[in-house]
Amino acid sequence: MKAAIAWDQAHHWPVRVYYEDTDAGGVVFYANYLKFMERARTEWLRELGVEQQKLAQESDIGFVVAGLDIKYCAPARLDDHLIVQTTVTQAGRASLNFAQRVVLANHVIAHGEIRVGCVRLSCLKPAALPETLLNRILNLDKR
Repeated sequence: MKAAIAWDQAHHWPVRVYYEDTDAGGVVFYANYLKFMERARTEWLRELGVEQQKLAQESDIGFVVAGLDIKYCAPARLDDHLIVQTTVTQAGRASLNFAQRVVLANHVIAHGEIRVGCVRLSCLKPAALPETLLNRILNLDKR
């Protein structure tokens, strides 16, 4: 049984739906929810003081999506204001598991679990998460 997620403690990232995000029917194209979630994880990292480009240049470290499971519950449309909520559910030596959800007017319209691996960019082999990042993530649980 999974522990309940405290979504009020999660990172919140606002997203406005633009014309380019929609399909011919005016509904957000399903793959764009993954882009919204990716941006939210990037902004979550920034708030922890981690810039991915700097991490890549200085440490040869990057992140790759290793797996995901996403469910779509309701559509978003042009000009909708969404909130992407992000939280880490598990931190391993070389990976992070995230729970994310997309909320429209207090209703969850999509949610997913994403597994992200840390890799050495020069060879794309698994690498340990930088200790400073792991410590920052683990300290989030103590708030």
